[in-house]
Parts: sequence; structure tokens; C-alpha cells
Amino acid sequence: MNKMPLAVALIAANQALISGAVQAQENIEEIIVEGKYLSIDKINSVKTPTPILNVPQSLSIVSSAQIEEQAFRNIGDVLRYTPGLSISQGEGHRDAIIIRGIQTTADFFIDGLRDDVQYYRPLYNVEQVEVLRGSNALLFGRGGGGGVINRVAKKAKIGEDFTTLNVGVDTLGAYSVAGDSNFNLSDAAALRLNGYYQSLESHRDFYEGDSYAFNPTLTVKFSEQTSGEFSYEYVDDDRTVDRGVPSMNVDGGPDKPLEGYEDTFFGSPDQNRTTLEAHIWRANIKHEFSENLRGNIVAQYADYDKFYQNLYASEEVVVTNGRFTEVELDGYRDTTERENTIFQANLVGEFETGSLKHTVLFGAEFGKQDTKNARFDNVFADNNDDQMFIPFTAPLNIPAFSFSKEARNRQSEVEFASVYLQDQIDLTEQFKLIAGLRFDKFDIDVNDIRNNGQFNRVDEEVTPRLGFIYKPAENVSIYASYSETFLPRSGDQFLTLNLDSESTRPQFFENREVGLKWDLNDNLSLTTAVFELERESYTSVDPEDPSQVIVIEGSETKGFEIQLSGALTENWAITTGYAYLDGEVKRADGSGNSGNKTRQTPENMFSIWNSFRVNDQLRFGLGATYQDSFFVREDNSVEVPDYIRVDAAAYYDISENTTLQLNIENLFDEEYFPDAHSNDNISTGKPVNARLSITTKF
Repeated sequence: MNKMPLAVALIAANQALISGAVQAQENIEEIIVEGKYLSIDKINSVKTPTPILNVPQSLSIVSSAQIEEQAFRNIGDVLRYTPGLSISQGEGHRDAIIIRGIQTTADFFIDGLRDDVQYYRPLYNVEQVEVLRGSNALLFGRGGGGGVINRVAKKAKIGEDFTTLNVGVDTLGAYSVAGDSNFNLSDAAALRLNGYYQSLESHRDFYEGDSYAFNPTLTVKFSEQTSGEFSYEYVDDDRTVDRGVPSMNVDGGPDKPLEGYEDTFFGSPDQNRTTLEAHIWRANIKHEFSENLRGNIVAQYADYDKFYQNLYASEEVVVTNGRFTEVELDGYRDTTERENTIFQANLVGEFETGSLKHTVLFGAEFGKQDTKNARFDNVFADNNDDQMFIPFTAPLNIPAFSFSKEARNRQSEVEFASVYLQDQIDLTEQFKLIAGLRFDKFDIDVNDIRNNGQFNRVDEEVTPRLGFIYKPAENVSIYASYSETFLPRSGDQFLTLNLDSESTRPQFFENREVGLKWDLNDNLSLTTAVFELERESYTSVDPEDPSQVIVIEGSETKGFEIQLSGALTENWAITTGYAYLDGEVKRADGSGNSGNKTRQTPENMFSIWNSFRVNDQLRFGLGATYQDSFFVREDNSVEVPDYIRVDAAAYYDISENTTLQLNIENLFDEEYFPDAHSNDNISTGKPVNARLSITTKF
């Protein structure tokens, strides 16, 4: 931690974090009324009636109001204003994130249940996005090495009738329509309908697409003690797969992204495509057994059908006499069908033993995930190979090819069962202890159809969580925590189990953290954390032969985060955050990576968003995000430069129920590279882009 700056900027959580001074309440009804608790009623990711102030873990909550105000369109937009997280490109067809130096495409949850297929998750039906940082298998099970992202879906509200309609268009040609209607059916039932459609456009040549989704939810109050929430969501997404630009050699240092070709598309305009169709059913039954004992049972069935195919740059561009003359292309087609069936039950009880107060969480989770995945390499007609150098032109002149060479064809069946127990003990008014254990059994069967192979592996792991909280005042908590998680050898998408990995132990993560949470006043909250995250045994690309995968025996990320959110004055609200990350590859003897920086881990990240109210009708917003330079992979051969992007907004209330909104992204037209997937797939940032929208409520 010697390299950590001594002076740091303030950071961002969310308006929900600072809606008031967070104080412990013992009455269950007050949990619902006040809404200041992370509980199974409000936020499934914590599961107990614990004030945010008393959660021994770094977290951020982004509300639907903040999503609307900053015109966030996807998960990537949300996380760029969240400390400790950066965005990975995801090959242009999926959400991919880096949390505390750990890359993942699967650590996503919805209402506390797994949503791990690779796709772009919409925000049209989101009440809030919860970002929990640090390994914590007790709450989430396998995975989540750096943390998890949990979306809380909007639910039908009994006793309310309303409709909200939003229409927007931007200067790049994209437009969207979204609606949210709640219908009170009776004193004990309500129906809510959310839906959206968006047409996708970009600064990138040939990029286009559209997506739409709808989500009806039903809330039923069966009795004073029992209620249920029932939901169905359909998602359809069809868009161009864009993997950005390749790198270029720079004398005297690491390679850099190719500059001056921000719009050039390195793929096939006709064949670079991805589609997704998803059906997701959820049911949640909640029951209060007594004033101090309650529980819930939740079930989810999800059916995903995912397809993508693409050509992409697979090597840095060839430079001859100062000119870019050639680029190598590679490509493949990939199909995934997955069915997730998950059952989860939680029981929360509050009781006393002598002078000690206990809040006990007992839970179990069972599930089955069936996956079919196939991959076909492209074959160029001119050389009968999947890779080929072609003359560099803008646009590219793509030679004839087909996706016809089978590279992978697997079916996997995963069955998992988990039991977890956690006790939060109030030792005194000032000292609290949280201790818990989780047992996970993970059983995977793989049928390798292409190679006629059968593989099976069973992992049984016990992972602990331990937290200690000291409260010198009601509005201040100082905490220390230790937690673990594991990732099975088959990876987070169940694709890597083979003869080499079948008998290899899972990958483990350990997170140690010390933090402070302080409600400065009724409308302003400060949180900060210092952490150390250790990771065991993971795979990366061999720097000497990119076609080969090597095992790296570990990495370590040390860091610091600070967040500030709330109202500084009656007319000025702020959300700001800073994160320092020092990620280093450990114990990589023979790989050439030992001592290098971990992939896509900027050392410094900063974000700030200000909202200024001029009068009852007019408001302005102004913010910025800064991201330090980072190395794309552990070989540290390609470095993406740092950048700062400024965003602005204006809001005018035409009437009590209608607001006109203007959001300007990249106000000063900064040329930048926000994220990457590999050394030759690096995204280019959008130029200045204005989005005009109107929202009406009736």
C-alpha cells in the first residue's frame, strides 16, 4: 500500500445510501416503511434486516432515479460511475466486468438469483443495481471472486395506479421507447407491466441493431403474514458484434491501440452478428411466522438461446514504410443454449441469549443448469485456414469465408446444492460480530461430443465469512472482514473441463477488508475501505504463443476506495468516488508474467456527478469519469492510455408530470479507448453525443 495516494477524492454510492441517517430498528414493519435496510423484503443480496451502516463490506447502490438522471443505457454505463470497477469489452456480445482486478462474465444476479449467461442486460425494469465488492460465497455461492452485480427488478405495488412513458433519441441515430404501468387490481393484488424497445446506432461503421423486452409482474397478498411476487421476463437482442480496433507497435514501450481509425470496422458487416432470446420466470413467496421470525422461498426457471459469430483482428496491424499495410483476421461462430432451474429458501430470526442479541440467517439453495455449447471456426476460401492476412483498407475488403470448421461441441449438466448459516451478534451497543459458513456441492458432467469424451467432477467446499463492527456513534461504523469464495475448474461458463483440468482443485479467492461508514448528516454519507484480495490458480494466454493457455498460480490486488453521496446544500447533490488498485501477477514461474500487472486493472479511477437545482423547474447535471492507463492482458504487451470524459445534463419540468431532459456524453469530444477484450480487440469511445428525451407520468 506504499504507492497509495495520501489524498484522495470523494466517492459515489447512491441516493439510497444517504436517504437519511441509517439507524437500527427492531420492528419488522419499520423495515418496510423506512426502506433503510438490506433485507429479503428490499434487497436480496444481503438477505437479513441489517442497516447498510452495519454491513461489513464495501457496496454501492445505484437507484432507478440515478439511472434515469444520467441516462444510463446498460450495465457498463452504471459501473463507469462506480468505484473499484472497470468494464471489459466482452467481445462485443456480452456484459463483462473487472471487479477489484478480477474479470468475470457470469457474476450477475437478479433478485439474488444467478443470471450467468453471456448477454447484454437491459435496465428498463430495474429498481436499483447493487454492487457488492469482495469475495463472499456465503451470500452468493461459487464465483464472485471480486464481487457481484445484483439487479433488483421492479415489482407490482398494491394500492397504486400509475404509468410512466419515456421516449429518447440521440445524435448518433439511436432511439428508444420505454413504459412502466402499475395497476391496482384489489386490496390484495396488483399488476405491473414494464417494457422497452431500442434501436442501436454507434459512431462505428456498419454498427446497428435493436433490442426489446417486456416484464409483467404480479404481487398478491394472501394474508397479513403471507405474500407472493410472480414475474415473467422476455428479452430479445439482435446487434452487430464489434470488437474494436487492433494494436500497433510503438518503439520504446508497450504496443498501443491503433489511433486515427476510431470508426473503422475490423469485421464482416454482414456476418458479425449476435442474437439472444431469453425467457425468465420467477416466484417469491414470503411469510412472517412471528414478529421475530420470517422467511421466503424463491424459484426461478430461465431459458436462454444465445448465438454470435464474427471476424476480428487477431494480430497487430503490419506497418510498412510508416503505413498500415496488412491486418490478420480470425473468426468463429458460437452457439449456447442454457436452462437454469434454481430454488432458494431463507429463514431470518431475531432473538436474545442473555445479554446477546442475534440475527440469524439460515438458507439453502438447489439448482440445475443444462448447457449446450458449440463453436465453429471460420475457413477462408483462399487459404483453407481460419486465419489470413489481408490488405489494410478502410473499409476492409473481406475475402470469401464460411463458418465450417468444428472446434468445440459440448453438453454439460451442472447440479449444485448449498446450505449456509450466519449469525450477527450484538455483543454490546457498540460491538457487533458476524460469522457464518456455507457448504457448496458442485457436480458437473460434460459430454465432449466432438472428441467423444465424458468428464465428471464433484467439488465440495466450505467457505467462511467473518466480520467485526465497532460503532463509536450511532451514525458511524468501523468494520473489519474476511471472506472467501471459490470457482470450479470448469470456469464460470462450464467450458474448460477436460483431461487436464478434471482432477485439478477449484480456484480460491480470499478478501480481507477494513472500512468506515459514516452518515455525516441526514442527507450525506461517506464510506471508505482498504482491502487485499488474493486469487489462486487461473488461466491466461501464453505470451510466447497466444494460441496456448497457461496456468498462473495466483494474483494479488491491494486497494483503497472512498465514496461520498448526498446533498451538500439544499440545491446541490453530489455522487463521487475514487478507487486505487494495485494488481500484480504472483507465482507465474516460466510464464513470463510473474510480477506483471493484472489484466485491465487501472491503478486510479475517479468519478463525480453533480446535480444543481436552479428553481422549481430547471436543473443541471455535470460530471466526469477518469480512468488510468491499463494493460490488456497479463503479458503487459499492450497498454491502453488513460482518459477523462466529461458528461453534462439539463432537466426542465414542463409540467408537474412531464420532464424534458438533455444528456450530453463526452462533452469535450475526447478521443479515448474505454475497454478491451484482447491485445487486438480494443474499443473506441463514442464522440460527443447528445440524447434528448421526454418523460411523462399519468
